[in-house]
Amino acid sequence: MTHNPPPVADPLRGLPRIATGSTGFVARHGLWNDDQRAAAERLEGLLDGLEFVRVGFGDPHGLFRSKTLTVDAFRTVLRNGMDMSQGPYVFDTGHAVAVDFFAEGGGIGIPELTGAGDFLVVPDPLTFRELPYTEARTGWVVGDEYLRDGTPHPLSSRAVLRRVLDRARAGGWSFVVGLEVEWYLTRLSASAGPAGVGGFGVQGDAPAVEVVDGGYQFNLDGLTDALMPVLTPLARTVRALGLPLRSVEHEAGPGQVEFTFDPMEGLAAADAMLLFRTVAKQVAARQGHHASFMALPGIAGFDPSGWHLHQSLFREAAPGGELRNAFTAEDGASPLSETGAAYVGGLLEHARAVSALCVPTVNGYRRLAERYSLSPDRVVWSPENRGAMVRVLGAPGEPATHVENRLGEPCANPYLYLAAQLAAGLDGVERGLRPGAPATDPHAPDARAVPRDLDEAVTALADSALCRELLGAPLTECLVRLKRSESARFAEWLAKAGPVEPGEVTQWEHREYFGTF
Repeated sequence: MTHNPPPVADPLRGLPRIATGSTGFVARHGLWNDDQRAAAERLEGLLDGLEFVRVGFGDPHGLFRSKTLTVDAFRTVLRNGMDMSQGPYVFDTGHAVAVDFFAEGGGIGIPELTGAGDFLVVPDPLTFRELPYTEARTGWVVGDEYLRDGTPHPLSSRAVLRRVLDRARAGGWSFVVGLEVEWYLTRLSASAGPAGVGGFGVQGDAPAVEVVDGGYQFNLDGLTDALMPVLTPLARTVRALGLPLRSVEHEAGPGQVEFTFDPMEGLAAADAMLLFRTVAKQVAARQGHHASFMALPGIAGFDPSGWHLHQSLFREAAPGGELRNAFTAEDGASPLSETGAAYVGGLLEHARAVSALCVPTVNGYRRLAERYSLSPDRVVWSPENRGAMVRVLGAPGEPATHVENRLGEPCANPYLYLAAQLAAGLDGVERGLRPGAPATDPHAPDARAVPRDLDEAVTALADSALCRELLGAPLTECLVRLKRSESARFAEWLAKAGPVEPGEVTQWEHREYFGTF
């Protein structure tokens, strides 16, 4: 005889349902467009069979901060938004508190920041993916950050990029971006014990790793092939996630690889970079390896890595017609159209001001030195010269003409890096700036230099009217405080450790960036 247990009394029966976020937040504030609403409807069916969904956003450092929700909780969050702590906005790269959230408005003019009260993350259903490598079936989605009154959070990097993209569209422009990302693959050391823990302002020990090859045979097929047992699962994951992977290449350094992607629209490209870096580290770790996007790890013999950003503007040839590349020159000797040349003029004029958004770490400035001839140290442009900061690829009549900025480091915040490039380039187009003559020597000592270190770059950002308009006053002040905190902790470490050799990557840098980034 079967006996059914008595039903468990529900202590909340008769009370209003308690929901995550703010009930009806998305609809109440009209936060989605038609495409997002349609994607949300399709998503409802895709959730069946999943166990979890990771919902998060890119913080000021370009790291994905998330919560892992049950599917039932995510169904609610999809309409109501998700409560999130302000913590990711106030910690520098080493988790030191750089913004005093107990001061009124955090001291940066945001009343909601006082006391670190929650804000809301609204999933963007157009970014939803199912991760193909997790133990439990898990979705992944990028969210937009909002205050409780429905306005975009002033510290949201994604909102910055959205604003400048809207400005470009209002002028008839579409921003097209190609990602070319160098990074390091190492093998986690089997003999390594637990890494030393960190604290507020002190990173935990960097992962103990072993070098996977000797390097310094650029694009050698044998080196690439030897890494494919690890890189193939990652490449398959990237493609399964819908990212337009173009190539997998072995660069110069030991285990230094490069992934390139087909051109994408600006916001899609930034989301893709956030996703790629996140899954690269997770897939590599599942195979006993470590992926790092630190510009120059503190490992003997390593060569610096860059994030080369390929970019162009497109516009409709006629109302409702196909998009045409506005950088393509019709004829003549110049590799760029007038629009393209003006865009490059903007990149050069604002190069120093936006450097902290392209190279946001202490370590990234190790790479911008003359000793690394393929990294830029001067604010110059040149056709096809890989030593120049801005390299122009194309010729009159060439539909694929575009420019490549070689300044950025691989761990830069993708939303801020892309936004800074577009804002600088648009300023050049709107003002009709000219880039001057192309450089014959990209490292000429009399040419204007890029910032020498993070301190110099942050000062240039703080003094830039373009950056303050792009970011808004609260985010500008937040970034300045975060970066000065990071730089000050490094200076404090140096004062205790004593002098280091010029160009030497310190233990502090390796511990600060190698694992986290």
